[in-house]
Amino acid sequence: MKKVLIPLVLFIIALVAADKFLLPYLTESGSRATVPDVRNMSYDNAEVELRNAGLRATRSYNVRYLPDVRPDLVIDQSPEAGAVVKPGRSIYLVLNRQDKPIYPMPDLVGRTETEARQELERLGMIVSQVQNQSVSAREQDGRVLSQSVQPEVSLRLGSAVTFIVGRFEQEPVGMRRVTVPDIIGMSTDQARSVIVRNGLSVGKISYEHSDLLVPDTVIIQKPSANAMVQFGQPVNLTVASGSN
Repeated sequence: MKKVLIPLVLFIIALVAADKFLLPYLTESGSRATVPDVRNMSYDNAEVELRNAGLRATRSYNVRYLPDVRPDLVIDQSPEAGAVVKPGRSIYLVLNRQDKPIYPMPDLVGRTETEARQELERLGMIVSQVQNQSVSAREQDGRVLSQSVQPEVSLRLGSAVTFIVGRFEQEPVGMRRVTVPDIIGMSTDQARSVIVRNGLSVGKISYEHSDLLVPDTVIIQKPSANAMVQFGQPVNLTVASGSN
């Protein structure tokens, strides 16, 4: 009797094991699922779509922040749509980064307007306004004179920046304004040379006796040094004279 029972018990155990472990494995290993296209869906809708196909959704994030893409929008997936995979496979859904990156503000002063715009665009910043300012130096024409945010200040992507660009405007000779040089202490000949070199003319020269000052030295000038006057305006001099 025992000889009959032992094989029977072993046979029943084998049937239970096959039903519980072997058949599900064979059934599952032979089934396949096709990955649906869930790009441009919200993550929640994509997750439902994948679940209905017998698959699982797993979040992943894009390397770069995309300023015009919603943070919950699926922008890519892996495996791609149409791939045949095993049921229960994880499908990686690529979403936009949620945090805007931070960059140090570059130094724009001295760069051309085009260079400044390209640098800000590369960093994802917005040029909100460009102001023009007249300059007297031709080398400053078209170049950035100042910026609204100082260099190295941390800004998030999408921050607004303004800057001022120089515009050289050649004034008519009659309207040009120049700075009067400081000629006090120069000899008369030196003063003449400096006055003419700065676009002015030598005006009236008067003399004042002095036993203390070096003769032929300019002691008074009109207009005074650093005054802004019209191009070609005369500068009057008072020169020290020695004993007769």
